[in-house]
Amino acid sequence: MPKSAKCLLIGSTEIYSGKSATVLGLSHQLQQKGLDIAYGKPLGTCFSASGGTVVEEDVQFIAHSLNLPKNRVAATILALDEVNVKKRWRGEDNTNYQQLLKQQYLQISQGDLVLLEGPGDLRQGSLFDLSLLQIAETLDAAVLLVTRYNSLLSTGALLSAKRYVGDRLVGVVINDIPSEQLEIVDAQLCPFLEKQDIPVLATLPKSDLLRSVSVGELVNQLKAEVLCRGDRLDLMVESLAIGAMNVNAAVKYFRKRRNMAVVTGGDRVEIQQAALETSTQCLILTGQLPPPAFILSRAEELEIPILSVDLDTLSTVEIIDRTFGQVRVHEPIKVQCIRQLMSENFDIDRLLSKLGLTPAGTSP
Repeated sequence: MPKSAKCLLIGSTEIYSGKSATVLGLSHQLQQKGLDIAYGKPLGTCFSASGGTVVEEDVQFIAHSLNLPKNRVAATILALDEVNVKKRWRGEDNTNYQQLLKQQYLQISQGDLVLLEGPGDLRQGSLFDLSLLQIAETLDAAVLLVTRYNSLLSTGALLSAKRYVGDRLVGVVINDIPSEQLEIVDAQLCPFLEKQDIPVLATLPKSDLLRSVSVGELVNQLKAEVLCRGDRLDLMVESLAIGAMNVNAAVKYFRKRRNMAVVTGGDRVEIQQAALETSTQCLILTGQLPPPAFILSRAEELEIPILSVDLDTLSTVEIIDRTFGQVRVHEPIKVQCIRQLMSENFDIDRLLSKLGLTPAGTSP
């Protein structure tokens, strides 16, 4: 009977910490080392219909990015949504999800390592007995935790997580560190964590590109009408600017920023003009007033999409801010960026040693 592959569960201390990005970068490194990997996300959060079947978008994207065959992708066993939560409350769902987890995931018998993407935080999924620790114990998985760096106070979350996960913790990835904080993190925070038996396998600098969203995603979230350059919705927006000041102040403000989306009123023609001549990836007009023909023709020339929204400025900005906060990694340019960041900063050999894995072509 073939031996079961080892399991590594990638978890996080809070939602939107960068789990999917870590899975993408890490699995690429593992493949380069010649290891045969599989992937699964037991708890699904983002579903869409594709070719008549419902698919978990992250699973589909990661499986495609890594070129994994079907027998190397484990099924998602539960959609974490309000419908299923209410069914569980009412006693309509008595499924033993830990049993289901074993059936689906322990049958991936060949290969070296199964990478599992865990729930959004340490407690999510508890209602279904599928919290991070419950999944780890059911599958006898090692745990790698990803945490977004907020300040040196991030230490508390990691110490608490270590107490919760215990000896299953093989290491942590500290993500999204501002460049001016990198030195203190490497010189002081990492040695402190190592002394607490929390191995730091990567410290990843903040990346504007990874936090960026495509113009197409903004169109979806804002339910916007595209007035021109619908062929450039792949442009990536890294920052948001609001054109509500006088034109001279706006020009100074716009010049300090790069790859921005500018939100302004449809009647603020001089602001629209100033935005088009700076580092703008899209212009978002509120109030449903169409821009004059010369603005549209200049935007066409510069390949800058103009969007029109049926919202006020405040609501528009709130939706865009929320979109930045829930950024996903489904653009090829981000995959490339993640792979580079991880290969430069993640200690893959230390992880393999902790998991007891030997890269292909090297003797144990």
